[in-house]
Amino acid sequence: MPRPPRIRVPNGIYHVTSRGNRRQPIFLDDRDRRLFLELLAVLGVHRRWRFLGYCLMPNHYHLVLRTPNADLSAGMHWLNGGYAQSFNFFHGLDGHVFQGRFHARLVESDPHLAELARYLALNPVKAGLVETARQWRWGSYPAIAAGRPSPRFVAVDALLGLFGPDPARARTSLVDFVEGSRGMAAEGMAA
Repeated sequence: MPRPPRIRVPNGIYHVTSRGNRRQPIFLDDRDRRLFLELLAVLGVHRRWRFLGYCLMPNHYHLVLRTPNADLSAGMHWLNGGYAQSFNFFHGLDGHVFQGRFHARLVESDPHLAELARYLALNPVKAGLVETARQWRWGSYPAIAAGRPSPRFVAVDALLGLFGPDPARARTSLVDFVEGSRGMAAEGMAA
């Protein structure tokens, strides 16, 4: 039975994940992580993608991104293929790095996008890698929460815009949403 076609939407926002083959690590050291982030930066410029968040876990990654054109598959093919080739070269390996195709889900509402921001931030905490979301240096959340410069490819303004028009207040609302009570409503989110 053929695979169902991917949803391709111009100006679509997607939650994209890709996992290591047989759930093996895809990042063995900080050089791997920095390389992956450099590839994201190149991809963002080349395809004009805007990344609203990312989280690099040991054996998978999460991206939340907006594609101005319906080119998600082509861009992800370049990203995963380029990273796998570099990973294998640097570590003297060969074969598959990623398990099958990447997974993508279309984000259809601002509340869904806000929940994804929280999910990405808390993923390393839930996995037991750190005690707080701000401690995980391989995600977009810590820099945004602290008001520090983020990688240029991260569209901080687009994410904070979900939580209000004033960047300082929006940052506070985002932090409260992520680090506050799990049942807390997304107060202050733009409609």
